[in-house]
Amino acid sequence: MATKLRQFLAVCTLVCASFFAQAQFGFSHEVGVIAGPVQFRSDFGQRFNEENNIGNTGYGVGIIHYINFSYRADCNCYTSDTYFNDHFKLRSEISYNKTKLDHFGRWVDDTQFGIDAQRLRAHSGEAENFDIGMQLEYFPLSIRAFSSHAGGWAPFISFGVHYTTSNPKQFTTFARQGGSGISDQNVFNPDNIYGPWIQASNGEYPIDTSQINAWSVVSSVGTRYKLTILSDLMIDLRFQYYFSDWIDGLNHKLPSNKFNDVLVWLNFGYIYYLD
Repeated sequence: MATKLRQFLAVCTLVCASFFAQAQFGFSHEVGVIAGPVQFRSDFGQRFNEENNIGNTGYGVGIIHYINFSYRADCNCYTSDTYFNDHFKLRSEISYNKTKLDHFGRWVDDTQFGIDAQRLRAHSGEAENFDIGMQLEYFPLSIRAFSSHAGGWAPFISFGVHYTTSNPKQFTTFARQGGSGISDQNVFNPDNIYGPWIQASNGEYPIDTSQINAWSVVSSVGTRYKLTILSDLMIDLRFQYYFSDWIDGLNHKLPSNKFNDVLVWLNFGYIYYLD
């Protein structure tokens, strides 16, 4: 854990250094914090089962920074009145999310008595992700007009690219009496996990808990509320698609596993304008 914390602080230092370097161009800056519930949609449970989506809910927290192109911090004045300056902001972010994962749906229902149903019910996991990236946010209404007085609303949409370091975990409590006694409750023993995963694996074991690094695309929709001249409240619904199916540490090859891992995050934020 200490190594992860040092890596995270090192990234924070580099990003903060880049923020200050950008100040020489005269744009103004905003900083904020975000937090809220996340749904981690992965190979756990049934993909489109609402019980599964709600059950696999965790939390996320983050630090965000904006470059505001409509205002110059070096002269306390507006920049040139262009459409881009008045409708776009560049958002940088460092965030962390964690979700405990379980299987939900008919395959683990109490009416299922088979050995594989028992294996599924005994299997669980954890997705733990450090995230860094940038998004370009588009505000259809004027940023200048929104900034001029308290009480206004500023809806936005965004699109960007993030880089994720994932530290997944996998567990099983499955224990079956056999010729050699009780099983070792180890997810890397194929006798302890869902049989069809092994049958469809094509020689690749379906579980990997080593550290995973992957890119993702991020899209969100949200709005700001002008709390004071120098502060905003924000609500933001994010969809994040990873270019990997190993973020949760599970990648089985059954026909139901058609998609890479996905994160849905409803976050609430507070943003302060640096004068």
